[in-house]
Formats: sequence, structure tokens, C-alpha cells
Amino acid sequence: MTAAAPRPRHRWFAAMYDVMEKAGEKRMRPLRQRIVGRAAGRVLEVGCGTGANLAFYDWSKVDSLDATEPDVYMLRRAEAKLAALPAETRAKVRLQEAPAEALPFGDSEFDTAVATLVFCTVADPGRALAEVRRVLKPGGTLYLLEHVAAEGRAGGVQRFVQPVYGWLAAGCQLSRRTEDAVRAAGFDLAVEERTSFGPLWPALLGVATKQS
Repeated sequence: MTAAAPRPRHRWFAAMYDVMEKAGEKRMRPLRQRIVGRAAGRVLEVGCGTGANLAFYDWSKVDSLDATEPDVYMLRRAEAKLAALPAETRAKVRLQEAPAEALPFGDSEFDTAVATLVFCTVADPGRALAEVRRVLKPGGTLYLLEHVAAEGRAGGVQRFVQPVYGWLAAGCQLSRRTEDAVRAAGFDLAVEERTSFGPLWPALLGVATKQS
């Protein structure tokens, strides 16, 4: 039996993440609202990080939310954000320490999945997407916001700076071809918007539906 990969532990990146997120709030807030606010029914959030998305769910549409995160330091900050929410909202949410590549749920349990800035960092994007597909019901929807590989000169710069950037950003990969990976995992992907967080961070908002 192959030993499980060690789970990430990024104490200082977790401490800085919310500060960095706040600096980019003007750009990120409407994007998170568009993605997260559409989740409904029984919802899975993969890689919830410090809980940045908790404020953007439309809780009138959410029956329950299971949010997973492999990094215990990120998860502790998500727990603090959850504790600040109203009691009736907290009752709908369960936070769990788990990697996206090994979700602790049965097949076809969820109506909706949410992932924001996740597949750039997971160790095995194909396996993680296969797991999301497994736990979604037939016709279930994955809403995602991801930065992706750039083309041309910008793509070359991404690859050049990746060793240093990845070390600083807790293993984040600048040049992941997430759009291709989502389709390869058996989803019908509709890209609703192509945007950018900067010259090295082209991004997409997408709605992926589990094929029957």
C-alpha cells in the first residue's frame, strides 16, 4: 500500500492569506459573490482555506455545507470565521481536514461543489477533480474561480518565476491548465468569463456540470 502524502502545513502563509486577500478585496469580492452565491442544496466546498467564502453563500439556498481543507493552520482560521456567523448558519456547516484528492464522502452525495483558487495548488489536480466528480450527483454542478496558465511570453515568465513563487505561495502553480483538466475529468465546462488578477494571473469563472 502506498503511504498517503503528507498534508500541507503552512503556518505563516495561513497567517498572511487574509491580509493578502483583503488587499485584493475590490477585485475578488464580486468574483466570489458570483461563484459562491449560486451554490444550492447540499454543498461541498473543496479547499476552503481560511474560510474566505463563508460570507458569500446565500444561506437561504444552502441546505448544508461540507467544507474541506488539508492545511490545519488554514482550517483554524476558517473555524474562527465560522464561529462569528449566526447560530442558524453555523448549524449548516461542517469543516473537515481532508485533501481534495481523498474526499471523505460517498458517491453522488452533493448537489453543488465550489472551488475558488484551489486547483492551482492541489498536489494532483486530475485526482482531485475526479474526486469532486465522484461525490457530485449526476447533473451536479461545480462552480469554480481559478487562475490558469498564460500563453506566449507571459507563460514563459510564469514558468521562469515558478520555483520562487511556488515557495512563497505555499506550492501554488502559476501555469496549471485547469480548464483542460476539468474537461478531462468528465465535466461539461462553460467558461462564463475570462479575467485576470494581474499579468501573470489570467483567470476564469466557470460552471462545470457532471456528465451522466
